[in-house]
Amino acid sequence: MTITLSQILHSFFEDHLKLQKGLQPTSIRSYRDTVRLFLCHVAQDRRRRITQIRLHNHVQTRNQRLCALRTFFDYVAYRVPEMLPTGQQVALIPAKRVHPAETQFMERQELTALFRSLPKQGRHVLRDRTLLSFLYNTGARVQEVVELRRSHLDLGASPRVQLHGKGDK
Repeated sequence: MTITLSQILHSFFEDHLKLQKGLQPTSIRSYRDTVRLFLCHVAQDRRRRITQIRLHNHVQTRNQRLCALRTFFDYVAYRVPEMLPTGQQVALIPAKRVHPAETQFMERQELTALFRSLPKQGRHVLRDRTLLSFLYNTGARVQEVVELRRSHLDLGASPRVQLHGKGDK
């Protein structure tokens, strides 16, 4: 029985990524976008190497897409053994090196100056001070604070907060 590209794509997204790997919908959309870009490139093949296409993406984006393509071609090789050599070639494509950004933080004097600069009167004084103190003391991202619910707080003898980071980590 011949397997069509449509069948492989469907089983890759529905069975492999969703059910077997248990990926979140946002991750599956990222894989989908990567495969879509790749298939568009293949469909428009103008005898250019894929490395010559410029989408002006950051190195991390390109590496993420390469990882998604490796996963896809591993799956294709699993489903269609004749594609194993192609999957092996894709696996050999090196990722671009990324130089980590220097972590920036505020010095104690800067933090003190920030808190001193906050208004002492007004409707939002308590809210603003509480929010800045919470961000500083927990190291939370703004999005994590936005998504915070009362059930994530334990205000008992040893107060704690449960944060859900990027990707629900």
